[in-house]
Amino acid sequence: METKKPIRVIVSGGGTGGHIFPAISIANAIRAKQPDAEILFVGALGRMEMQRVPAAGYKIIGLPVAGFDRKNLLKNIPVLIKLARSLWKARSIVKDFRPDVAVGVGGYASGPTLKMAASQGVPCLLQEQNSYAGVTNKKLAKSAAKICVAYDGMERFFPAEKIIKTGNPVRQNLLDSAITKEEAIRSFGLDPQRKTVLIIGGSLGARTVNESVLRHLDDIRQDSRVQFIWQTGKYYSDEIREALSKVEPLTNLHVTDFIASMDAAYAAADLVISRAGASSISELCLLKKPCILVPSPNVAEDHQTKNAQALSTRGAALMVRDADARETLIPLAVQTVTNPAQLISLGEHAGKLAYHHSAEVIADEVLKLAQR
Repeated sequence: METKKPIRVIVSGGGTGGHIFPAISIANAIRAKQPDAEILFVGALGRMEMQRVPAAGYKIIGLPVAGFDRKNLLKNIPVLIKLARSLWKARSIVKDFRPDVAVGVGGYASGPTLKMAASQGVPCLLQEQNSYAGVTNKKLAKSAAKICVAYDGMERFFPAEKIIKTGNPVRQNLLDSAITKEEAIRSFGLDPQRKTVLIIGGSLGARTVNESVLRHLDDIRQDSRVQFIWQTGKYYSDEIREALSKVEPLTNLHVTDFIASMDAAYAAADLVISRAGASSISELCLLKKPCILVPSPNVAEDHQTKNAQALSTRGAALMVRDADARETLIPLAVQTVTNPAQLISLGEHAGKLAYHHSAEVIADEVLKLAQR
């Protein structure tokens, strides 16, 4: 009897945690269903995935790909050279690895990789996290066999017959966490009797969100009902440390550049202030966390505003425009976190928008394509 060969899967994309965490979750779900599956990641050299993916136990190869500069077209000559080299390298990766299926999660590397996989007859699956499709995925849609999405109305961007609504995969450890709220709050050196606001600006930080906190330090200090866990991001940690060294210490403010235990941070929080990246939103909905979303204005096609509106119009989040945040964000957070009825309402509505088992559903589609 012929033994079945293990399936071979390429997973490509990255650049931010919002692309990398779903990619790793999908790979883990494929492994759970087919433990002998051979999975190879293809990322962009010098980007976050080159560390995060090996840390999750997977092999990764980097392409010398970079993003286009839409403001200064002359700067794109080196970018085009890198793209040509990336296409050439992706072609040989696909040829050598011989995948049964290729998965693209968005980000620089997924363009060349999936283009070359499709050109060699490999079935491709795209995972689009946002409510407004990215440029790479829009270009790849023609040659994709299936496109997994998290929002309604995506037939504006993709052929309707290829779309499957799966939601976005999230980090599994957030859902499996057993830490209690009190343990979580104490782990940040804070008081379990107070209402807790968690401020996260993404792994690199968010300047506007950080400036909003710095502008309202006196308000934070004077309000004995509320305390804050503030993740500044590594880009801003030095200047914030310096700013805080010039003022009286605040006992109700825990400041850190990076939070390793996000399960504890979410467990501690009565309210979360966050950018409106698709992965963050998926996590907040699954955990039924009341939140204030501050969409980043520095993203393609302003897709974070569209993500945030998809929640705020359904009563599942509050939204503050980036331009208004410095004035209004912290006062609104204090007002919201001390209003129990509003917290319950926001959390319940967020929970209704959650998708469970997204990674498993996507993994099933990947395996179906591989077995064609």
